[in-house]
Amino acid sequence: MSEAMLSKVRKLLAQAEDPACTPAEAAAFTAKATELIARYGVDRALLAARDPATDPVGDRVVDVVTPYARDKAGLLAAVADPLRCRCVRRRQGNGFAMHLFGFASDLERVELLFTSLLVQAAHGLAGAVVPAGEHPAAFRRTWLAGFAHVVGDRLRAAEAGAVAGSGAPSMALVLADRSDQVRRRLAEVYPRLRTAAPRRLAGTGFGSGVEAGRRADLGGTGVTTGPASARGIGW
Repeated sequence: MSEAMLSKVRKLLAQAEDPACTPAEAAAFTAKATELIARYGVDRALLAARDPATDPVGDRVVDVVTPYARDKAGLLAAVADPLRCRCVRRRQGNGFAMHLFGFASDLERVELLFTSLLVQAAHGLAGAVVPAGEHPAAFRRTWLAGFAHVVGDRLRAAEAGAVAGSGAPSMALVLADRSDQVRRRLAEVYPRLRTAAPRRLAGTGFGSGVEAGRRADLGGTGVTTGPASARGIGW
């Protein structure tokens, strides 16, 4: 992502984080930051349709570590899917190596947002009150599930808005072709991929996590990006 775009996003989020800012103002600043990141993805897709070399299909590996490694992996998947990336979860020690596939600009957006959301989720969990008599780990897993669920919904809405506002009649076809290319790249590397069975969670933290996800900043404040393909992420 260009430094100019990052500067705009960080400025908006700094305004949203100002204690003097009202909740309505903070929400508006955060929504604008999210809109800029979504618009960036659409702009890069249109540019690549004219010159594919500007945004090649690629992959990278993100190491997701304990505690709650599977739940963090779920958050990464919830971010990746709306941004047109695919991910494969591989067991690695006590955590996971998440192999991401997508166009360079989309992989950049996924890692930017995921790193920021991990920090926000950690802060949210630290302030969440576990109900009396409930196992803390069970509560936190459902909290993270709720957080990831609503973050994914918000990102889908932002992406849809950016596509609708692009003014390009062929945008849907461009994005469909990009998604097909990503799927083909993934199939080349993992021709016999299996879908994991859905998890059953017993805690009561889902609703609290949903509320935290609605408040989350989706602009990646204070995050730097680079070419490294593997990075350990933990709390």
